[in-house]
Amino acid sequence: MQTPVRSRRRIAGVATRLLVACAAGSATQAMAQTPAPLAEWQFSAGIPLEKLFEEAIPDWEIRLGGAAMVRPRYDGSSEYIPIFGPSIDIRYRDLAFASIGEGLGINVLRGKNWRAGIALTYNLGRRAQEDSPHLDGMGNINIAPEAKLFAEYAISKEFPLVLRIDARRSLGGTDGWVGDIGAYMPLPGSSERFYWFAGPTMTLADSRYMNAWFGVSQSQARAGRPEFHASGGIKSYGFGVSAVWYFTKHWFATSDVAISQLVGDAASSPITRKATNGVFDFSINYEF
Repeated sequence: MQTPVRSRRRIAGVATRLLVACAAGSATQAMAQTPAPLAEWQFSAGIPLEKLFEEAIPDWEIRLGGAAMVRPRYDGSSEYIPIFGPSIDIRYRDLAFASIGEGLGINVLRGKNWRAGIALTYNLGRRAQEDSPHLDGMGNINIAPEAKLFAEYAISKEFPLVLRIDARRSLGGTDGWVGDIGAYMPLPGSSERFYWFAGPTMTLADSRYMNAWFGVSQSQARAGRPEFHASGGIKSYGFGVSAVWYFTKHWFATSDVAISQLVGDAASSPITRKATNGVFDFSINYEF
């Protein structure tokens, strides 16, 4: 849940110049790395657009705050829970970052309208008995770090569509691969003090990841929960909206809304109670 405006210069009246105010947005949330309907692009929305519209990027950008989220108990759950936590986003030039949403990473390759890099994030896993009685006997998915590869490309100032792809490997926990293909762009109505983004995403995962989250082994099978093998492939489709509002020079609020539709074996799994899930988060932040 961190988002900044790096520049407060006057914005021209034409639509493309209104989008300049959006160029530095980035809205993410507390406990972001537990699987949830939020799109991966929402963790860093606007970052690749900044260099297109800004003449210079500060050496240090620091934003701290507090955040709240309402999300499903687990991926495919029909029950929702609130989560509270910090909002942290620290960036050094166009080189390194430490963020609740994006993780701890480096932009290994970068250009005027693109970047590609590596990051270390985390996955909070799933506690079977705590998350739902429906998961009783399924066993826990342990908390684990995740290694992430990512790349983003902004098409142009005139058409500020951002394309993003990433792949994440859990180093423990599921020990599987999961990745996203997404796109987003600034929306009309943005200004210096308020801006927003929207776009779709598609999530894919290998069989190891899918079986950890949606499979049911022979020992885990129960009445009403038959043995089930989940194959790799497309896990879900989704759509998200992220917004930022600066109500003073340094204080700002962010909000994210997203919906995700599980498909294939993820939707057919005996532990999936609801294939369509949503998420909402809100944060208050201070930009130094």
